Amino acid sequence: MNQFKIVMVGLDLSPLDEVLIAQIKSLSGILGIEKAYFVHVSKNLILPESVSKTYPDLIAPIDETIKTEIEHEIEKVKPALDIPFEILVKEGNAQETMLRWSKIKDIDLLVLGRKKIKSLSDSLVNNLTQKYPHPVLLLPENEQPLKIKNIFLPIDFSDHSRVSILLAREIAEITGAIIQCCHLYEVPKGYSKTGKSFDEFSGIMLENAKEDYSKFLGKNKFPELPCTFILKQKKDEADNIMKQAKLNQSDLLIIGSRGRTKSAALLLGSVAEKLVNSNHEIPMLVMKEEGENMNFFEALFKI
Repeated sequence: MNQFKIVMVGLDLSPLDEVLIAQIKSLSGILGIEKAYFVHVSKNLILPESVSKTYPDLIAPIDETIKTEIEHEIEKVKPALDIPFEILVKEGNAQETMLRWSKIKDIDLLVLGRKKIKSLSDSLVNNLTQKYPHPVLLLPENEQPLKIKNIFLPIDFSDHSRVSILLAREIAEITGAIIQCCHLYEVPKGYSKTGKSFDEFSGIMLENAKEDYSKFLGKNKFPELPCTFILKQKKDEADNIMKQAKLNQSDLLIIGSRGRTKSAALLLGSVAEKLVNSNHEIPMLVMKEEGENMNFFEALFKI
């Protein structure tokens, strides 16, 4: 695997940092990570002049102090983190700074943490996942080492699904994980005009979905993969996906983003967006095809 060679990990000086650093250690061999940038962005790195004059020996430069804290967290990882890394402590708007430095360092994968409960960091995580043009890995606040045994893939038979399955198969070859697909189908409005009941027409749609899945596997020369077909009714698609992922005891959820536009601010399809907003429990990799959403990214920095 060579698509995730350089990763950027966002840190916020909370207990979540230790979890993220440890997970990068366990994922480096699986994802083929060759270098990591650990980045912290602060709104202001300048100690007020009045304080520094009154207490000249109070504290080292703030950026150096933060860097030392992050180094201490990295040293806690046993055995030691065995890939090259750099620590970047920057000042400014967190979203803009992370996006800018991800481009400067030519990052392949952005890694962000999700706290167990909703927090102020949620908005930043959601926005970065929306606007970063390459894959994003969201890791929940879980102290247990990440062991990938069950990979869960919501699919819609699109090219995004093909990309997700290719990646899942690569990870499965390394970890021995089981791949479980999931497809949501629905009964179209106006089915009653056909003279059939809801149950009858849902059966027709189920068979149609199974046939489409078989064609999708054949077209892409994929082996038979188990797939759960779920009738979408009142519940949101993201809710259905999360429920099934939990039932499967999934360790990793891979979803292919379907951008509605290459230039607008809304850069994820609605299902991926809702999963990003709601999933604080299962590690999730949001895949994006090469070049997708690059127009927006380039416009952002006036390239």
